[in-house]
Amino acid sequence: MKQFLSLNLLLFSFACSAQKTDTNLQKGNSEFESQKFNDAEANYRITHSRESKNAIASYNLGNAIYKQKQASEAKFSYLKAIENTKDRAQKATAFHNLGNVFMHEKDYSKAVEAFKSALRNNPSDEETRYNFALAKKMLKDNPPKDDKKDKKKDKKDDKKDKDKDKKDDKKDKKDDKKEGDKDNKDDKEKPNTPPQPKPGGISKERLQNLLDAVNNEEKKIQDKINAKKVKGKPVQTEKDW
Repeated sequence: MKQFLSLNLLLFSFACSAQKTDTNLQKGNSEFESQKFNDAEANYRITHSRESKNAIASYNLGNAIYKQKQASEAKFSYLKAIENTKDRAQKATAFHNLGNVFMHEKDYSKAVEAFKSALRNNPSDEETRYNFALAKKMLKDNPPKDDKKDKKKDKKDDKKDKDKDKKDDKKDKKDDKKEGDKDNKDDKEKPNTPPQPKPGGISKERLQNLLDAVNNEEKKIQDKINAKKVKGKPVQTEKDW
């Protein structure tokens, strides 16, 4: 299948009507012809920063960005150009290139509308007419998803999940009540016996006994050490002259 037409032939008809006194716009057009798209973008941006409502600067900026394979970014400049021009020929070329952007994004429904708007402003443009026919075919072959059906399905699924959660909550509450009743019943049936120590646990009394035993052993060891010190001490005697 023949690919949709590019915007190559649609730049200069728009650029020729630029004010000749704007040197940055002129430089940008010259750089664009030399395929220095990055430099062209810079000069178009300078003009655009000074004259934000300059439709030609916006349009040519979009073309420079588009040529750098940033089609999705270029559409904002085309939309700005469409907003700021009353010239039907300029609107037609801007809508044409905007349609190309949507084709790149595979948003065929928007591409159809853009090419349709371009034809309204310039019905004799055969390139736009071809792109319009191709966009309609692509839209037919790739219909968009039915958002309404998807939303209905999501709502239905959400309702099912909520109903399931409610049922689970009721079941959990019912089970908790049964467990509580069972525990109360067991407590009533148990005889009044003193609490038993847990397996592996140490009672307070036993713990105190262990501490006392440790202290006693330390005392015994200290006593032995002291006794050895006393025993080993030399006894002074009077010298026999």
